[in-house]
Amino acid sequence: MKFDIAVLPGDGVGPEVVAEGLRVLEAAGKRFGHVFDFHHGLIGGVAIDEYGVALNQETIDMCRKCDAILLGAVGGPKWDDPRAKVRPEDGLLGIRKAFDLFANLRPVKVLPMLVDSTCLKPDTVRGVDLVVVRELTGGLYFGRPKRQWRTTRGRRAVDTMAYADWEVERIAKVGFEVARGRRKKLISVDKANVLETSRLWRQVVAELAPQYPDVAVENMLVDSCAMRLIQKPSDLDVLVTENTFGDILTDEASMLAGSMGMLPSASLAGIPSNGAKAFGMYEPIHGSAPRRAGMNMANPIATILSTAMMLRYSLGLADGASAIEAAVLAALDEGYRTYDIMSEGKTKVSTNEMGQLIARKLEQ
Repeated sequence: MKFDIAVLPGDGVGPEVVAEGLRVLEAAGKRFGHVFDFHHGLIGGVAIDEYGVALNQETIDMCRKCDAILLGAVGGPKWDDPRAKVRPEDGLLGIRKAFDLFANLRPVKVLPMLVDSTCLKPDTVRGVDLVVVRELTGGLYFGRPKRQWRTTRGRRAVDTMAYADWEVERIAKVGFEVARGRRKKLISVDKANVLETSRLWRQVVAELAPQYPDVAVENMLVDSCAMRLIQKPSDLDVLVTENTFGDILTDEASMLAGSMGMLPSASLAGIPSNGAKAFGMYEPIHGSAPRRAGMNMANPIATILSTAMMLRYSLGLADGASAIEAAVLAALDEGYRTYDIMSEGKTKVSTNEMGQLIARKLEQ
Protein backbone atom coordinates (compact mmCIF):
# COMPACT_ATOMS: atom_id res chain seq x y z
CA MET A 1 0.00 0.00 0.00
CA LYS A 2 1.09 3.58 -0.63
CA PHE A 3 0.64 6.43 1.84
CA ASP A 4 1.34 10.16 1.61
CA ILE A 5 2.84 11.71 4.74
CA ALA A 6 3.15 15.46 5.31
CA VAL A 7 6.46 16.19 7.04
CA LEU A 8 6.84 19.43 9.03
CA PRO A 9 10.25 19.26 10.77
CA GLY A 10 9.91 22.71 12.37
CA ASP A 11 12.63 24.33 14.47
CA GLY A 12 15.56 23.42 16.71
CA VAL A 13 16.04 19.69 17.04
CA GLY A 14 12.83 19.06 15.10
CA PRO A 15 14.56 18.26 11.78
CA GLU A 16 17.00 15.90 13.51
CA VAL A 17 14.42 13.78 15.31
CA VAL A 18 12.02 13.81 12.37
CA ALA A 19 14.77 12.47 10.11
CA GLU A 20 15.04 9.42 12.38
CA GLY A 21 11.26 9.00 12.42
CA LEU A 22 11.30 8.90 8.62
CA ARG A 23 14.18 6.41 8.66
CA VAL A 24 12.16 4.07 10.88
CA LEU A 25 9.00 4.53 8.79
CA GLU A 26 10.92 3.52 5.68
CA ALA A 27 12.28 0.45 7.46
CA ALA A 28 8.74 -0.50 8.51
CA GLY A 29 7.59 0.01 4.94
CA LYS A 30 10.23 -2.37 3.61
CA ARG A 31 9.33 -4.99 6.19
CA PHE A 32 5.58 -4.90 5.59
CA GLY A 33 5.47 -3.98 1.91
CA HIS A 34 4.25 -0.38 2.20
CA VAL A 35 5.48 2.75 0.45
CA PHE A 36 5.58 6.12 2.20
CA ASP A 37 5.83 9.26 0.09
CA PHE A 38 7.04 12.21 2.16
CA HIS A 39 5.92 15.76 1.36
CA HIS A 40 7.90 18.45 3.19
CA GLY A 41 6.69 21.85 4.40
CA LEU A 42 7.61 24.64 6.82
CA ILE A 43 5.99 25.53 10.13
CA GLY A 44 6.97 27.65 13.12
CA GLY A 45 10.00 29.90 13.25
CA VAL A 46 11.48 28.71 9.96
CA ALA A 47 8.16 29.53 8.26
CA ILE A 48 8.20 33.02 9.79
CA ASP A 49 11.69 33.55 8.39
CA GLU A 50 10.67 32.31 4.95
CA TYR A 51 7.09 33.56 4.58
CA GLY A 52 6.45 36.03 7.40
CA VAL A 53 3.81 33.70 8.89
CA ALA A 54 4.13 30.60 11.06
CA LEU A 55 1.89 28.53 8.77
CA ASN A 56 0.91 29.43 5.24
CA GLN A 57 -1.99 28.24 3.13
CA GLU A 58 0.27 26.28 0.79
CA THR A 59 1.43 24.09 3.66
CA ILE A 60 -2.14 23.55 4.84
CA ASP A 61 -3.17 22.54 1.32
CA MET A 62 -0.26 20.10 1.10
CA CYS A 63 -1.23 18.50 4.41
CA ARG A 64 -4.83 18.19 3.28
CA LYS A 65 -3.75 15.92 0.41
CA CYS A 66 -1.89 13.57 2.77
CA ASP A 67 -2.93 10.68 4.98
CA ALA A 68 -1.24 12.02 8.13
CA ILE A 69 1.18 14.68 9.38
CA LEU A 70 4.51 14.17 11.15
CA LEU A 71 5.65 17.24 13.11
CA GLY A 72 8.96 17.99 14.83
CA ALA A 73 8.74 20.99 17.16
CA VAL A 74 8.39 24.76 16.88
CA GLY A 75 9.91 27.76 18.61
CA GLY A 76 13.20 29.09 19.87
CA PRO A 77 14.81 32.19 21.39
CA LYS A 78 15.12 33.84 17.98
CA TRP A 79 11.34 34.28 17.90
CA ASP A 80 10.65 34.68 21.62
CA ASP A 81 9.94 38.42 21.78
CA PRO A 82 6.61 38.64 23.69
CA ARG A 83 5.77 41.78 21.70
CA ALA A 84 6.03 39.95 18.38
CA LYS A 85 2.83 39.87 16.36
CA VAL A 86 3.71 36.51 14.85
CA ARG A 87 5.04 33.62 16.93
CA PRO A 88 6.08 30.05 16.00
CA GLU A 89 3.32 28.63 18.21
CA ASP A 90 0.77 30.31 15.93
CA GLY A 91 1.61 27.66 13.36
CA LEU A 92 0.93 24.87 15.83
CA LEU A 93 -2.39 26.32 16.94
CA GLY A 94 -3.26 27.10 13.32
CA ILE A 95 -2.77 23.57 12.04
CA ARG A 96 -4.77 22.14 14.93
CA LYS A 97 -7.67 24.41 14.02
CA ALA A 98 -7.33 23.92 10.26
CA PHE A 99 -7.82 20.15 10.59
CA ASP A 100 -9.99 20.19 13.72
CA LEU A 101 -7.43 18.08 15.58
CA PHE A 102 -9.43 18.18 18.78
CA ALA A 103 -8.24 14.99 20.48
CA ASN A 104 -4.67 14.82 21.76
CA LEU A 105 -3.58 11.37 22.99
CA ARG A 106 -0.45 11.30 25.12
CA PRO A 107 0.52 7.85 26.39
CA VAL A 108 2.88 7.72 29.37
CA LYS A 109 4.50 4.33 29.84
CA VAL A 110 7.47 3.66 32.06
CA LEU A 111 9.54 0.96 30.40
CA PRO A 112 11.03 -1.65 32.78
CA MET A 113 14.61 -0.89 31.78
CA LEU A 114 14.15 2.81 32.54
CA VAL A 115 12.67 2.71 36.05
CA ASP A 116 15.98 4.00 37.41
CA SER A 117 16.15 6.87 34.90
CA THR A 118 13.63 9.13 36.62
CA CYS A 119 14.01 11.45 39.57
CA LEU A 120 11.32 9.48 41.44
CA LYS A 121 11.70 6.27 43.39
CA PRO A 122 11.61 3.16 41.17
CA ASP A 123 8.76 1.69 43.22
CA THR A 124 6.69 4.79 42.45
CA VAL A 125 7.07 4.65 38.67
CA ARG A 126 7.25 0.89 38.13
CA GLY A 127 4.25 -0.31 36.13
CA VAL A 128 3.04 3.17 35.11
CA ASP A 129 0.97 2.90 31.93
CA LEU A 130 -1.53 5.70 31.42
CA VAL A 131 -2.96 7.88 28.66
CA VAL A 132 -3.89 11.55 28.89
CA VAL A 133 -6.65 12.55 26.48
CA ARG A 134 -6.41 16.32 26.10
CA GLU A 135 -8.94 18.57 24.37
CA LEU A 136 -6.87 20.50 21.84
CA THR A 137 -8.89 23.11 19.96
CA GLY A 138 -10.83 24.95 22.69
CA GLY A 139 -10.32 26.57 26.05
CA LEU A 140 -7.86 29.31 26.95
CA TYR A 141 -5.62 28.85 23.93
CA PHE A 142 -8.41 29.66 21.47
CA GLY A 143 -11.00 31.62 23.47
CA ARG A 144 -11.99 35.20 22.64
CA PRO A 145 -11.45 37.89 23.75
CA LYS A 146 -7.69 37.41 23.98
CA ARG A 147 -5.79 40.66 24.07
CA GLN A 148 -3.58 43.08 25.95
CA TRP A 149 -4.21 46.82 26.31
CA ARG A 150 -3.30 49.94 28.25
CA THR A 151 -5.58 51.79 30.63
CA THR A 152 -5.13 54.87 32.75
CA ARG A 153 -4.25 52.55 35.62
CA GLY A 154 -1.70 50.46 33.74
CA ARG A 155 -1.57 47.49 31.40
CA ARG A 156 -4.21 44.78 31.38
CA ALA A 157 -4.61 41.47 29.58
CA VAL A 158 -7.37 38.92 29.18
CA ASP A 159 -7.61 35.32 28.01
CA THR A 160 -10.95 33.55 27.78
CA MET A 161 -11.68 29.95 28.64
CA ALA A 162 -14.79 28.88 26.75
CA TYR A 163 -16.32 25.49 26.00
CA ALA A 164 -19.53 24.34 24.34
CA ASP A 165 -21.23 21.12 25.39
CA TRP A 166 -20.51 19.47 22.03
CA GLU A 167 -16.77 20.15 22.43
CA VAL A 168 -16.77 18.45 25.81
CA GLU A 169 -18.91 15.59 24.55
CA ARG A 170 -16.65 14.62 21.66
CA ILE A 171 -13.43 14.66 23.70
CA ALA A 172 -15.13 12.78 26.55
CA LYS A 173 -16.19 10.10 24.04
CA VAL A 174 -12.55 9.73 23.01
CA GLY A 175 -11.65 9.27 26.66
CA PHE A 176 -14.35 6.63 27.14
CA GLU A 177 -13.33 4.75 23.98
CA VAL A 178 -9.65 4.74 24.93
CA ALA A 179 -10.50 3.57 28.45
CA ARG A 180 -12.78 0.85 27.06
CA GLY A 181 -9.80 -0.57 25.16
CA ARG A 182 -7.54 -0.52 28.23
CA ARG A 183 -8.29 -1.07 31.94
CA LYS A 184 -11.72 0.57 31.77
CA LYS A 185 -10.92 3.33 34.27
CA LEU A 186 -11.55 6.95 33.27
CA ILE A 187 -10.70 10.00 35.36
CA SER A 188 -12.28 13.25 34.21
CA VAL A 189 -10.06 16.13 35.33
CA ASP A 190 -11.54 19.58 35.92
CA LYS A 191 -11.69 22.51 38.35
CA ALA A 192 -15.41 22.37 38.99
CA ASN A 193 -15.13 23.97 42.40
CA VAL A 194 -14.31 27.36 40.84
CA LEU A 195 -14.77 27.30 37.03
CA GLU A 196 -18.09 27.35 35.16
CA THR A 197 -16.49 25.64 32.16
CA SER A 198 -15.46 22.80 34.46
CA ARG A 199 -18.97 22.51 35.85
CA LEU A 200 -20.28 22.13 32.30
CA TRP A 201 -17.49 19.62 31.65
CA ARG A 202 -18.50 17.52 34.65
CA GLN A 203 -22.18 17.63 33.68
CA VAL A 204 -21.52 16.43 30.13
CA VAL A 205 -19.27 13.59 31.28
CA ALA A 206 -21.96 12.46 33.73
CA GLU A 207 -24.56 12.50 30.93
CA LEU A 208 -22.33 10.33 28.72
CA ALA A 209 -21.36 7.80 31.38
CA PRO A 210 -24.50 5.59 31.02
CA GLN A 211 -23.47 4.91 27.41
CA TYR A 212 -20.30 3.28 28.74
CA PRO A 213 -21.46 1.09 31.64
CA ASP A 214 -18.28 -0.98 31.42
CA VAL A 215 -16.07 2.06 32.21
CA ALA A 216 -15.64 3.26 35.80
CA VAL A 217 -15.67 7.07 35.92
CA GLU A 218 -14.13 9.30 38.57
CA ASN A 219 -14.13 13.10 38.70
CA MET A 220 -10.94 14.68 39.98
CA LEU A 221 -9.87 18.28 40.51
CA VAL A 222 -6.77 19.17 38.52
CA ASP A 223 -4.69 20.03 41.59
CA SER A 224 -5.52 16.65 43.15
CA CYS A 225 -4.65 14.97 39.86
CA ALA A 226 -1.26 16.71 39.79
CA MET A 227 -0.54 15.23 43.21
CA ARG A 228 -1.83 11.77 42.25
CA LEU A 229 0.53 11.71 39.25
CA ILE A 230 3.44 11.84 41.67
CA GLN A 231 2.00 9.87 44.58
CA LYS A 232 0.40 6.84 42.87
CA PRO A 233 0.77 7.12 39.10
CA SER A 234 0.51 3.36 38.54
CA ASP A 235 -3.14 3.50 39.69
CA LEU A 236 -4.07 5.77 36.78
CA ASP A 237 -5.40 4.50 33.45
CA VAL A 238 -6.99 7.20 31.25
CA LEU A 239 -7.30 10.90 32.09
CA VAL A 240 -9.51 13.19 30.01
CA THR A 241 -9.23 16.93 30.46
CA GLU A 242 -9.40 20.35 28.84
CA ASN A 243 -6.64 22.05 26.88
CA THR A 244 -4.62 23.98 29.49
CA PHE A 245 -4.85 21.36 32.23
CA GLY A 246 -3.83 18.66 29.76
CA ASP A 247 -0.84 20.65 28.59
CA ILE A 248 0.49 21.06 32.12
CA LEU A 249 -0.32 17.57 33.39
CA THR A 250 1.34 15.82 30.46
CA ASP A 251 4.57 17.75 30.93
CA GLU A 252 4.50 16.70 34.57
CA ALA A 253 3.73 13.11 33.61
CA SER A 254 6.69 13.03 31.21
CA MET A 255 9.01 13.04 34.21
CA LEU A 256 7.61 9.66 35.23
CA ALA A 257 9.20 8.19 32.11
CA GLY A 258 12.51 9.94 32.77
CA SER A 259 12.49 12.29 29.79
CA MET A 260 10.20 14.13 27.41
CA GLY A 261 12.27 12.48 24.73
CA MET A 262 10.46 9.20 25.43
CA LEU A 263 6.86 10.32 24.99
CA PRO A 264 4.92 10.46 21.70
CA SER A 265 1.57 12.03 20.95
CA ALA A 266 -1.26 11.90 18.44
CA SER A 267 -3.62 14.77 17.65
CA LEU A 268 -6.70 13.33 15.99
CA ALA A 269 -9.68 14.67 14.06
CA GLY A 270 -11.88 11.75 15.02
CA ILE A 271 -12.76 9.24 17.71
CA PRO A 272 -10.56 6.12 17.57
CA SER A 273 -12.96 3.24 18.15
CA ASN A 274 -13.16 -0.32 16.79
CA GLY A 275 -10.03 0.21 14.71
CA ALA A 276 -11.50 3.17 12.81
CA LYS A 277 -8.91 5.41 11.14
CA ALA A 278 -8.75 9.14 11.89
CA PHE A 279 -6.71 11.87 10.24
CA GLY A 280 -4.05 13.02 12.65
CA MET A 281 -0.84 14.87 13.35
CA TYR A 282 1.91 13.04 15.22
CA GLU A 283 4.71 14.62 17.22
CA PRO A 284 6.94 14.18 20.26
CA ILE A 285 5.69 16.06 23.30
CA HIS A 286 9.03 17.80 23.77
CA GLY A 287 9.89 21.23 22.43
CA SER A 288 12.50 22.39 19.94
CA ALA A 289 15.39 22.31 22.47
CA PRO A 290 17.34 25.01 20.59
CA ARG A 291 20.44 24.59 22.75
CA ARG A 292 20.73 21.01 21.48
CA ALA A 293 20.03 21.83 17.84
CA GLY A 294 22.69 20.63 15.42
CA MET A 295 24.52 18.63 18.09
CA ASN A 296 23.13 15.18 17.15
CA MET A 297 22.15 14.63 20.80
CA ALA A 298 18.36 14.76 20.96
CA ASN A 299 16.44 11.61 21.80
CA PRO A 300 14.45 10.55 18.70
CA ILE A 301 12.44 7.84 20.46
CA ALA A 302 9.40 10.06 21.13
CA THR A 303 9.23 10.90 17.42
CA ILE A 304 9.76 7.27 16.42
CA LEU A 305 6.99 6.14 18.77
CA SER A 306 4.82 8.90 17.29
CA THR A 307 5.23 7.23 13.89
CA ALA A 308 3.97 4.02 15.48
CA MET A 309 0.86 5.89 16.65
CA MET A 310 0.48 7.22 13.11
CA LEU A 311 0.47 3.71 11.69
CA ARG A 312 -2.08 2.58 14.27
CA TYR A 313 -4.58 5.48 14.25
CA SER A 314 -4.36 7.08 10.80
CA LEU A 315 -3.08 4.36 8.47
CA GLY A 316 -4.66 1.24 9.98
CA LEU A 317 -1.33 -0.61 10.13
CA ALA A 318 -1.40 -2.07 13.63
CA ASP A 319 1.23 -4.73 12.86
CA GLY A 320 3.69 -2.06 11.73
CA ALA A 321 2.99 0.00 14.83
CA SER A 322 3.65 -2.96 17.12
CA ALA A 323 6.85 -3.77 15.24
CA ILE A 324 8.21 -0.23 15.72
CA GLU A 325 7.40 -0.34 19.42
CA ALA A 326 9.12 -3.73 19.73
CA ALA A 327 12.20 -2.39 17.92
CA VAL A 328 12.44 0.50 20.37
CA LEU A 329 12.25 -1.90 23.30
CA ALA A 330 14.91 -4.13 21.74
CA ALA A 331 17.36 -1.24 21.33
CA LEU A 332 16.80 -0.14 24.92
CA ASP A 333 17.05 -3.72 26.19
CA GLU A 334 20.51 -3.91 24.67
CA GLY A 335 21.54 -0.91 26.76
CA TYR A 336 21.62 1.87 24.16
CA ARG A 337 20.76 5.32 25.53
CA THR A 338 20.73 8.92 24.38
CA TYR A 339 22.13 11.51 26.80
CA ASP A 340 18.79 12.27 28.49
CA ILE A 341 18.22 8.70 29.67
CA MET A 342 21.86 7.70 30.07
CA SER A 343 22.86 5.75 33.17
CA GLU A 344 25.95 3.95 34.40
CA GLY A 345 26.88 0.84 32.45
CA LYS A 346 24.87 1.76 29.35
CA THR A 347 26.07 2.71 25.87
CA LYS A 348 25.59 6.35 24.95
CA VAL A 349 24.50 6.97 21.35
CA SER A 350 23.65 9.99 19.22
CA THR A 351 20.34 10.93 17.62
CA ASN A 352 21.04 9.23 14.32
CA GLU A 353 22.76 6.24 15.91
CA MET A 354 19.61 5.54 17.93
CA GLY A 355 17.50 5.88 14.79
CA GLN A 356 19.76 3.52 12.88
CA LEU A 357 19.67 0.97 15.71
CA ILE A 358 15.90 0.93 15.82
CA ALA A 359 15.60 0.77 12.03
CA ARG A 360 17.96 -2.22 11.94
CA LYS A 361 15.89 -3.98 14.58
CA LEU A 362 12.87 -3.59 12.27
CA GLU A 363 14.77 -5.08 9.36
CA GLN A 364 15.88 -8.18 11.29
